[in-house]
Amino acid sequence: MATTDAKDESVDTRDAVEVLEAEAKEFEKDAEIDRILKAFRLDAYAVLGLKPGVPESDIKLAYRKKSLLIHPDKTKNPLAPEAFDRLKKAQTELMDEKHRATLDEAIADARMLVLREKKWTVDSPELKTPEFERLWADKTKFVLIENEQRRRRQLRAQMQEEGREQRRQEEEAEARRRKRQHEEEWEATRDQRINSWRQFQKSKTGGSSGDGGPSKKKKKLKPIGFCLSIATLRPDVTQGSVRDG
Repeated sequence: MATTDAKDESVDTRDAVEVLEAEAKEFEKDAEIDRILKAFRLDAYAVLGLKPGVPESDIKLAYRKKSLLIHPDKTKNPLAPEAFDRLKKAQTELMDEKHRATLDEAIADARMLVLREKKWTVDSPELKTPEFERLWADKTKFVLIENEQRRRRQLRAQMQEEGREQRRQEEEAEARRRKRQHEEEWEATRDQRINSWRQFQKSKTGGSSGDGGPSKKKKKLKPIGFCLSIATLRPDVTQGSVRDG
C-alpha cells in the first residue's frame, strides 16, 4: 500500500513539474511576442533582438529559434501571427544585402551623432555604459524615421511624376486617335468630294441662260486699231464709203 502511494505521489509530482514547465514556456512565448511587437519596426536588428553588425549566421540562428518559439501553431496567443510576420519581415530585410547596408549606415550615423552631441570620442568610457546604449537606440530611431520620411517623399514625387507622364502619354495617344479618325473620315468622303467637284465644274462650263435655253454668243467686235489703219492707208475708200452712204 505504501508502495502504491509513493508511485502516485511521484506521478503527481511529475505532472506538476510538466504543468509548471508548460506554463513557463507559455510565459516565455508571450514575453517574446510582446517584445517583438514593442520593438522599433524600422530596425530589423531590434525586432530580432540582435546587435547591429552581427554575422549572417547569427541572423539565421536567431530567426530560427524565435520563429519556432512564437509560431502561431505552437501558441494560443492571439498576437502570435502579427509578431511572427514582423519577425519574418525583419529576417528578410537583414538577408537583403542592400537593405542591410542601408540600415547599418543609418545606425552608424546615429552613433556618430550621439558622439558629436556629447562631445565624446570613440575611446570615451561612456560608450560602455547603458546610458550610451539608450542614447544610441533613440538616435537610431530618429535617423531611421528621417530616412523613411525622405523615402516616402521621394516615392510620392516619383508617383506624381509618373502620373504626369502617364497623363501626357494618354493625351498624346488621344491626339493621335483623333488625327487618325479625322484622316479616316476624310478618306471615307473622298469619292463624295470628287463627285461634288466634278458637278461644280460641269455646271460652270456648260452654263445656262435665265430661261433655261442655250446661252447666246456674243458678237465679235473688230479691233479699233485695224479700222483706223485701213482709213489711213486708203482714204479714197473711206471717202467713197461716206459718199455712198
